[in-house]
Amino acid sequence: MARIFSGVKPTGHLTLGNYLGAVRRWVEVDQHRAEALFSVVDLHALTVEHDPARVRRLSRQAATLLLAAGLDPERCTLFAQSHVDEHARLSYVLECTATDGELRRMIQYKEKGARARAAGESVRLSLLTYPVLMAADILAYRTDEVPVGEDQRQHVELARDLAVRFNQRYGQTFTVPRATRPAVAARVMDLQDPTSKMGKSHESGAGIVYLLDEADVVRRKVMRAVTDSGREVSYDREGSPGVANLLDILAACSGGNPEELAGVYESYGSLKRDAAEAVVELLRPVRERHAELAADPGYVDEVLREGAARARAVARPVVDQAYRAIGLLEAVPAPEGVVG
Repeated sequence: MARIFSGVKPTGHLTLGNYLGAVRRWVEVDQHRAEALFSVVDLHALTVEHDPARVRRLSRQAATLLLAAGLDPERCTLFAQSHVDEHARLSYVLECTATDGELRRMIQYKEKGARARAAGESVRLSLLTYPVLMAADILAYRTDEVPVGEDQRQHVELARDLAVRFNQRYGQTFTVPRATRPAVAARVMDLQDPTSKMGKSHESGAGIVYLLDEADVVRRKVMRAVTDSGREVSYDREGSPGVANLLDILAACSGGNPEELAGVYESYGSLKRDAAEAVVELLRPVRERHAELAADPGYVDEVLREGAARARAVARPVVDQAYRAIGLLEAVPAPEGVVG
């Protein structure tokens, strides 16, 4: 059975883009066909300025929403990244395998670093090195497949490069992973700026549908979505990105084909109304189940505790092997009966 790893970063509230681009596939496909590990990658949230209390709150919310969406702890492993020390242990070893040049070429480092400088903020070293931590997230579990959006493929390629390089230099240790992505709506765009991804941490939420938005809020955001200057409903990502985004969303919610759906509509208004109702109905059971789980925090704690134990059992032998392979002295346990 193939092994899958993926995660969500608690830097903002989970969105429709997260759900359609990743989470729904985890629920409907990945947890049933593979040995699947899903993580709230909270260490990645520390690469930029943040409020510690908010990170904790969003981490719990993300775990609760993943369960509400349908991840089954009996079928998959759900855990918080910081609860498994092997991620940080392996990250340093992989930093000793990566190069400065390949990290500085990462597109997200360039973009986020430029935004931080423009805002007069310093750029944290962890923003440069976090793709190595992401590689550690993947390689610690000898992952075969990493379901990601197009914007994360470069990071999976880095993980592949580091695995190959480490194996060649120090001996066969890691599985070389591959990126996979769903065929439709892998990248849902912002409703107010359809040339930009619908991201969790965007400053304005006007174009973002959050999983916990009330139905009326969802309808209002979709109905106010930016379309295009023309009137024809056509699926043209380059020429009509706003309309194409709505068609992608409607297709992903209804199981249709965006190009075929374009021929059904004669006006933007009717397309928006149908897209809005499709999103409302898609998210309704997730919101209802989230409310139930949020009322029982002990259950979520138990899921994360058991998930971390299972994840640790998989990752520790791999990371221990990597430590030995790269030349680190193996720790010798104290004789029985000796403390310290």
